[in-house]
Amino acid sequence: MRTTLDLPDNLVDEAMKATRIKTKTKVIITALEQLIRKSQLSELKKFKGKLNLDIDLETIRGRK
Repeated sequence: MRTTLDLPDNLVDEAMKATRIKTKTKVIITALEQLIRKSQLSELKKFKGKLNLDIDLETIRGRK
């Protein structure tokens, strides 16, 4: 999708330096992917301690 954006040059430049990504398009795509991932992880954390999966880690790891 082609979109015109008015982004602060200093933020884009800083993101490119921090990630060592050479193109503006790739740095924006990476930022969006990370934002989505962070949001999804935040949603998953709401379930911490609320699900009983009845998993025996010793069995899964092959220990007796």
